[in-house]
Amino acid sequence: MRTISATYQDPLDLIWIHAASSLGITIERSADVFASWDGAGTLRIGTPETLDADDSLAQMILHEMCHLLVEGPEAIHLPDWGLENDPSKIVHEHATLRLQAALADTVGLREFFAATTVFRKYYDQLPKHPLEFDGDPAVGLARPAWERSRDATWAEPLDRALGMTFEFARLLDGVAPADSLWSKVASARD
Repeated sequence: MRTISATYQDPLDLIWIHAASSLGITIERSADVFASWDGAGTLRIGTPETLDADDSLAQMILHEMCHLLVEGPEAIHLPDWGLENDPSKIVHEHATLRLQAALADTVGLREFFAATTVFRKYYDQLPKHPLEFDGDPAVGLARPAWERSRDATWAEPLDRALGMTFEFARLLDGVAPADSLWSKVASARD
């Protein structure tokens, strides 16, 4: 019988798990959640079979990091960043999506990191510059979150993970089939 001493892991998962770990966030996969922050260091994200086909662990981690950035540093100690599933919090979700788009835009990967939930329509309609004031109250929350994301604590792991994701997209140019999410990002930053 052969001894197995190592397991295969998706490289993109490793990149984003490392980025989260750099910020003190442990990632666990669970079929019992879509995404849930415990307020004590663990972010649980659904297993692949519970997510949409165009979801990735990278996209999910980036989205949750954006939630934390929008809610501010104190939210790291609150379950689910202090958000509740009520209509009054929709502006917070919209701010998160604007920040997510702005960060993804730094490497030309907005579509790759797109929201895949019921908020996809909002995300797809974001303007070219999602942090410019356009009458949406979400901008008022997203802009300070962008500033927080540029702090050294956040900028290094985020920028590194985004850049490495872009490098994978570049390497897959001409290799990814047309129905692959990777085919939508090839040469995006050229």
